[in-house]
Amino acid sequence: MKPLKKYSWCVSQDDTHPSAQAMLYGAGLKEEDFAKPFVGVASTGFEGNPCNMHLNGLAADIRDNLNQSGSVGLVFHTIGVSDGISMGTPGMRSSLPSREVIADSIELMVNAHSYDGVVTVVGCDKNMPGALMAMIRLNRPAIMMYGGTIAPGMHNGKQLNIVSTFEAWGEKIAGKMDENEYKEIIRKACPGPGACGGMYTANTIASAIEAMGMMLPYSSSNPAVSAQKKLEPKQVAEVMNGLLAKDLKPLDIITKKSFENAFTLVIALGGSTNAVLHLLAIAKTADIDFTMKDMEEISNRTPYLADLKPSGKFLMEDLHNIGGIPAVMKYLMDNGLIDGSCLTVTGKTIAENLADVPTLADGQHILNDLDNPIKTSGHIRILYGNLSEKGAVAKITGKEGEKFTGPARVFDGEYATNDAIGKGEVKKGDVVVIRYEGPKGGPGMPEMLKPTAAIMGAGLGTDVALITDGRFSGGTHGFVVGHITPEAQEGGLIALLKDGDIITIDAVTNTLNVDLTAEEIEKRRKNWTAPSLKVSRGALYKYAMTVSDASHGCITDSIK
Repeated sequence: MKPLKKYSWCVSQDDTHPSAQAMLYGAGLKEEDFAKPFVGVASTGFEGNPCNMHLNGLAADIRDNLNQSGSVGLVFHTIGVSDGISMGTPGMRSSLPSREVIADSIELMVNAHSYDGVVTVVGCDKNMPGALMAMIRLNRPAIMMYGGTIAPGMHNGKQLNIVSTFEAWGEKIAGKMDENEYKEIIRKACPGPGACGGMYTANTIASAIEAMGMMLPYSSSNPAVSAQKKLEPKQVAEVMNGLLAKDLKPLDIITKKSFENAFTLVIALGGSTNAVLHLLAIAKTADIDFTMKDMEEISNRTPYLADLKPSGKFLMEDLHNIGGIPAVMKYLMDNGLIDGSCLTVTGKTIAENLADVPTLADGQHILNDLDNPIKTSGHIRILYGNLSEKGAVAKITGKEGEKFTGPARVFDGEYATNDAIGKGEVKKGDVVVIRYEGPKGGPGMPEMLKPTAAIMGAGLGTDVALITDGRFSGGTHGFVVGHITPEAQEGGLIALLKDGDIITIDAVTNTLNVDLTAEEIEKRRKNWTAPSLKVSRGALYKYAMTVSDASHGCITDSIK
């Protein structure tokens, strides 16, 4: 066994495995290749989604650069699911489970073919956490490359992004936009390759993983269509060879401090609530004790600084133009908010990586100073109360206010909610309740961008709150609470709510409560029975039977 071929020697150099060597010859390897380390290049590329449509090309470039620099790069593929395409449809229930399939398939492929290391090439929301979970499970030299953010669309001098289309739908049903204008926005919102352009889930998780040290500096903020992104495959190949030489593995890099850095960056940037779900899952995979309580503490002490969409003005490409994620990390590190001593895939610490990084551009208006934050504490609030005994996740920037009390308007599922919003049945002051959309009840814990965007488009963003045991897109803004645990399917109090119940969301005391007596709750509980699961076979049934709750990251690979 050679030091660089910890795993692949058994298929390429062990004489007792002639069939493996015959197949490798058949796949095009030459005699001299058999002594080189084998690196799997896992691409989540597919043609049907802007986030992923260019990833196979990047994977091929990485493979070619590996082959030119002393390794054997071997491309394989796994699935991706577009949240933007599946949003508001039954397909959305397949999105979160796809994270587990991505993790499982990369793990299985690398193990089965005895690769010495792995590069993952990722684009859309579930690609990144799924790939990182696999990299951690395998714990052999590994690096992630992000496909980059999409360029903004333009219409009448205004920047567009994917959320613009849902908000346009809300304006259309409110009578504020005609059909022609609506169609124009749809046609122009996504002008080419790249992940959804704001600080939505893909850009949030990419930024977090860069902060964790598992991507090259700038990978998360270099746009998909940019000169910098074209240079990354060569850099990734060079770093991958260095990881092999040093035998530097994910669990040598990722620590609790890494998670703290990642979530601090998420808070400063105003990132997606999905970061909570995915970082919990990644931490569980790494067997690192990083919990919702840790996130609550970080959110309480970290100011929200970045004026990025969905609640702000700017897109990820704008952030790239003022210095990108490394410049933001340098600002946070210089002000004592992140730990620069953490190791990264470069073999250097964060502080060493950032030593020569330029500071944020002079005169920039995207990242506020610490003495003038958008909000003095984080926008992601972990709420507890009788409605969320095991926790819920709110995304409250302060622009909506910090407390909301109103009567419940209860819906058993997203589709009924969308119909009611479309008919104008949701009124000012309502707390919209969407239940039976959790990891088991969905199943698959679908995102709720369609109803929240419709509420914003209808001009009700500061007048209506929405709570759910499902989750929200990174594009969601408004007074919203998701991840309510226990979920309705498992008998959480959300299952017992009725129209008119008075609900209070308080982002100062971090509580979520309904004004019901213990006696009334017990009476309702006696009259409640869990509905049958919506599926009885297939991938979603298997998911519902094995998934943990949202407060534990919705993972499927640990014994409860």
